Parts: sequence; C-alpha cells; structure tokens
Amino acid sequence: MRVAVLKEDNCQPKKCMDECHAFCPPVRNGVECIILDDKTGKPHISESLCIGCGICINKCPHDALIITQLPSELEEDRIHRYGQNGFRLFRLPTPSKDQVVGILGPNGMGKSTAINILSGQIIPNLGEWDSDDCYWEDVIESLPRGELRDFLTMISEAGVVVAVKPQYVDKLPQMLEGGVGDLLRGVDERGIIEEMVVKLGIDHLLNRKLTQLSGGELQRVAICATVLREADVYFFDEPSSYLDIHERMRIVGLIQELAETRRVIVIEHDLAILDVLCDLIHIVYGEKGAYGIFTPARSTRTAINVYLDGFLPEQNIRIRDKPIIFQTHVERTSERGIPILSWGDLEKNLGDFKLTSGEGNIHRSEVVGVVGANGTGKTTMARLIAGEMEYDAGWVTAEAKISYKPQHVKAEHDLKVREWLDAELGPRWHSGEFRVNVVRALGVDQLLEKRANKLSGGELQSVSIVICLGRDADLYLLDEPSAHLDANARMETAKAIRRTMEANEKSAFVIDHDVYFIDIVSDSLLVFEGEGGKWGNVEGPFELRAGMNRFLKEVNVTFRRDHDSKRPRINKVDSRKDREQRSSGDFYAYNS
Repeated sequence: MRVAVLKEDNCQPKKCMDECHAFCPPVRNGVECIILDDKTGKPHISESLCIGCGICINKCPHDALIITQLPSELEEDRIHRYGQNGFRLFRLPTPSKDQVVGILGPNGMGKSTAINILSGQIIPNLGEWDSDDCYWEDVIESLPRGELRDFLTMISEAGVVVAVKPQYVDKLPQMLEGGVGDLLRGVDERGIIEEMVVKLGIDHLLNRKLTQLSGGELQRVAICATVLREADVYFFDEPSSYLDIHERMRIVGLIQELAETRRVIVIEHDLAILDVLCDLIHIVYGEKGAYGIFTPARSTRTAINVYLDGFLPEQNIRIRDKPIIFQTHVERTSERGIPILSWGDLEKNLGDFKLTSGEGNIHRSEVVGVVGANGTGKTTMARLIAGEMEYDAGWVTAEAKISYKPQHVKAEHDLKVREWLDAELGPRWHSGEFRVNVVRALGVDQLLEKRANKLSGGELQSVSIVICLGRDADLYLLDEPSAHLDANARMETAKAIRRTMEANEKSAFVIDHDVYFIDIVSDSLLVFEGEGGKWGNVEGPFELRAGMNRFLKEVNVTFRRDHDSKRPRINKVDSRKDREQRSSGDFYAYNS
C-alpha cells in the first residue's frame, strides 16, 4: 500500500518550478499521476498511479512530499484520513476497565486524532476521505469483536461522556477567565471538590486568578478540573509536565484510584512515570505528519523496552534507525574548566516567599542540573544570576553573557520558523556544526517553512531551545526544556545541550523535573529544598550522585535500573528493592 502525503506548510508553489510535476515519470508518459490544483497550484498525487520512484521527493526544493510503502494488510486497519494527500491513522487504542492504558510514541503520530475519535467528536471515515457520509455502524462493522468494538458501540448507541485534560495547560489563562475556585466549582459534577483540592495540594490557590499560577499549579488545576467531571472515560494528555517528582507520584496515585471505577487513558513522555502509572501501553509509530499506526496493547515493561529498542518483534517492523540506549552515569568532574560565576549567602523576599542560598559556583564547560519542588525558587534563582532581579542580600560575581529560555515559551508572531531563526540568530544557525548538532538533532530543520504561531507545544519548545543555544553567550539558562517533548526528543535535546557546552567551552543551568533528563545532561546538581510558595533554600552544586541522593531522599522516592534497558525505574514503596536502597542511602541506583 503506497502512501503519498503533501506537507501543506512546506509546499510553496509560487517559489518553485513545479518540479514534482515536471520530473514525474508517469506524468511525462501521459499518465495523470500528479495534477496541479487550479486555485492553489499545489499537487494532488494519485497513490494508485504513483510508481514510488522518489524523484518528486528529491526534486521538491521545499521538502514538501512524503511517499512511502506500507504493508498491504494495513488496508483493513484504516481508521481515518484527512484529505487525498493528508495524514491517515491506522488502528486505535482501547480504553479498558479497571486499568490505566498508556500511549507511548512521538508527537505528530495521531494521538490527538485517536482521542477525538474515542470521545465521539470525530466519526472516522475509514480512509474514504471524499465521502461526506460517515456512520458509526460502518466503523463498528469493520472492527473485530472485542473491547474496542464494544466501546465504540456504546458511543454510537448511548453516547459516552468524556473528560479530557488538555496537553498545553500554559494556554489555559488565555482561554478561561476568573479565579481557580470559580473554575473548579463550575465543573464539580461529582461533588468532591474539597477532597480533590487537598489531594492535589491546591487548596491554597482557590482565591487566585489563573494568570497568577505557575506551570505546575496550572497543571494540577487542570487535572483537578478533569477529575471533578462526571465522565465514563478520562483522557490525561501529558499530566506530568511542569510537576516535580513528588507531585508526579501524587498524580500517579490519584489516576490509579480513578481507574478503579472508570476507564482511563494517559499520554505521557516521562518513561519513569509511564512505567509506574500504567497497566498496559499502546505504542504508536509512523512518520510525523504522514501516518500513525497503533500497536496492540502490551504489558508496561515490555512496551517501554520494545519502544526503546526500536523494533516491534510481533510486527517485524523497525520503528527507529537506532535504539535509545540508556547508560549508567559517568562523573565528568575532571572535564570542568575555571569558575565563571560564583554566588553566596543570597536572600530574596517576594511577598510571603523567601529564598536563601549557600555558596556555590559554576565552571566553564559545566552543566549544572537544577532540581527541587515547585515553588521553592528555582526560576527566581536563575533570574537573580541572570541579573533580571535584584537580590536583597549576598553576592554574585560574574560578567557572563546570559542566554535564557523561559519556562513558558510563546510565539505570537506570524513569521516562518526560518525567518524567526534568522531574526534571532542571523547566519549563526546556518553554520555546519550547529546545524547538525542542534538544529537537525532537535528536528527543527523539518519545521523551517511552518508558521511560528502554528507550531505545536513540542515543536515550539524545540525551536526555543535552538534559539537559546544559538545565541552568543557564556552561560545558558534553560527552564524545563523537556516539557512537551517526546521520549526520543528529550534524549536528543539533552545530548545537544551537552555537545554545545563541551564544544564551545560554555556553561549551562538546566532546570527540569525529568530525573533521567537531568542525569544525562548534568555534571553537577543544584538542590532546592523548602516549602513551595513559602520558603526555599538552595545548596550545591553537588557531585551528581550525591545531589541526586539528597534530592530523592527529600521527596522520598527511590530509583533502580531496568536490568535489560538500563532505564531508570521508580521502585514501588516498601518493595524489597526500595527497602534495600533506603537502608544503604542509595536512592538513585546508578549501577543496579
């Protein structure tokens, strides 16, 4: 089965010579394999007439075409298709009773489309894109007997009430007005608001406006609003973003409790959280913007290890050129240069909140990971070091140029990504080394013709990281760079940050809540302790292992290594491994 997809944002008929049409062998032989639209000038490609030569792909100056061959048996698994040469989805995940079902895969593979179908918002067209008549009866008849068919039958006959926790919680203040309490009381269909706000630790936020909340607070408010609704199925799209490890574990318990009586599906990119949260996982693979294929559900450990390996044995398909390899951490203290910035005895009062610090410094070619609970002053510390905020007491010695990527990234302008990079970085981003090690590694080379205000959260995050790393600076501050990135993109981002610092002898502060991301990217660790919103104290930087043990002991969580993939896994509380590590003081096992 041949699939031909046109990337609409990339196709620029006014800036090309219609190479796809001019060089197509069937067209040159009189076969209408490619027809140019009379109004837009864009090509319409006939998949049945295409011979798969790939000439049009190579000749297109804007990389606007994807033509690939898929197994013929997938024709029976077509679920939905957007237009003649649009994205298409194969198979669906299955909401299961009494189990948390996870979805694991890259962004742009149709996860949102699948959620819209399972919530009844879209009646799938089974690939018949030119038909205006879509009926649930046809969809149900096309599926084998089983839990998915029964679920879609329930949607078609009685309707299903669905509650969806949106992916991009940082956009909520733009969409909703009023206070937190008014929002939550307005959606409290189950009458459990008092219980939920305490469980989620947001009872003190009820009188605040949404515009006053941090990313982690917005995430917890969004989760609370979702759980308060009376629904048959609950979808949680990236519920761990912006949350610290303690809050993530609290969310795990809440979602698992909800799954005891309702169907729950979770989309999550933090592998450690996905591992401890889900009972079953569907892997979704394909080509971004072209097609997505859901695999049958697997047990959690098997699914994650198979995804990391990049090979699906049951389907005999390789979904990635190379496996994602987890390696035990190696201390890099000998590679650090001279100190470029020092601080000591800092104090900063912000209303009822007070931040204090010990003495510390950052060296040239060093990456300092920054960890700690939300609301303990991590971003405040970064702004103090950057000179964006005056400290009340203490000292900072530095003449370093700063490049800063904030926690919440926005792109309200209509520039293309290419134009945006030119405006921010000039010719710097075109340089061979930077383009290969950063731009291409983060997938931004595939976004150059897209409008900045049309980027997804993950795409916008990647572009913002490229801009931050591309500036001429001595010290780079990146606040939660892993947010909205899929598992593979997180690995590539961590490597890109490390390569940039080592190659250019620069330094970086990286604030993040993904424990393994911090482990990959960091030489040392700055640890924030305290009570969120009230006080925070920063100590370090420590050697990474000592800092991680201090941090995890504070949040009362132990990690072990999977014996096959070496990925970090959260121990169940009071398990044998958990007790052993606690007794030895090794909360983050590096070589287990």
